[in-house]
Amino acid sequence: MRFDLTDLRLFLAVVDAGSITHGAADVGLSLPAASERLRDMEANGSIRLLERGRRGVRPTPAGEALAHHARLIQRQLAQMRGELGEHAGGMRATIRLLANTASMTELLPKRLAAWLVEHPRVDIELKERQSIEIAKAVSAGLADIGILSDAVDTSGLILQPFATDRLAVVMPRDHKQAPAKRIAFADIVHEHFIGLAGGALKEHIDAQAARLGTRLKTRVRMPTFEAICEMAAGGVGLGIVPEIAARRCSRSMGITVLRLTDDWATRRLSVCARSLEDLPQPARDLFQQLATAKLRPTLVKPSRIE
Repeated sequence: MRFDLTDLRLFLAVVDAGSITHGAADVGLSLPAASERLRDMEANGSIRLLERGRRGVRPTPAGEALAHHARLIQRQLAQMRGELGEHAGGMRATIRLLANTASMTELLPKRLAAWLVEHPRVDIELKERQSIEIAKAVSAGLADIGILSDAVDTSGLILQPFATDRLAVVMPRDHKQAPAKRIAFADIVHEHFIGLAGGALKEHIDAQAARLGTRLKTRVRMPTFEAICEMAAGGVGLGIVPEIAARRCSRSMGITVLRLTDDWATRRLSVCARSLEDLPQPARDLFQQLATAKLRPTLVKPSRIE
């Protein structure tokens, strides 16, 4: 069997995402190129590695065995990069960082800016993902550092506190619910909404609506939290955005901010890595910079996915 490193990275990404499309995107390949590589892997080995279905793909027993060994190889490569990085003085380094929507837009820019200025030879490859995808990617060695919520399984990852992400509802000041300070999602799910154009937070909110057996009546989708707040101020509908963004926008826009009372609307965010020892020194420094508490990281016990 002739598998190169790109084949193994692609296969792990597809298995972790449960989708050839998403797996291809994670490793920077087009869907046709990724599909061809996967077909060649199966043809060269004369064995079926993936079960393809209407809802995605899952590994066969042979695929599970390949994924296990591919993860071992990824870990050895990460350790090799870390050791070589210590001797590569003067060379540029790239850190692969995954984060959820709120971190990407509201929390990371300020923290990253100062650190990047102090490290002119380090670049950051930053991508937005859902927390469950971040945990899988960091565990598989497809990312160096992740910022995720506490609602997913973080077994085997090193965690440090990063921030508390609270979601809030924004609405025009003359809305009938405006006098309230807090509100439950179920009490407004029948309203018209302004949604995000895409991203992990959009999918998170849509999933909560689905749990209530409904689908949000979205009038328009906007690319930024500021645009959502502007639309809400104009009376187009309600928006759900991180509270930090809502409070900032409320100082210049005619909106009222109500905190959501649902448990899923308050998420503790953590910065995570698989192993600090395996990280190259620049990535290790960034991990410590992003952590809000100067405590020694600990290996967390398995937690239940919700």
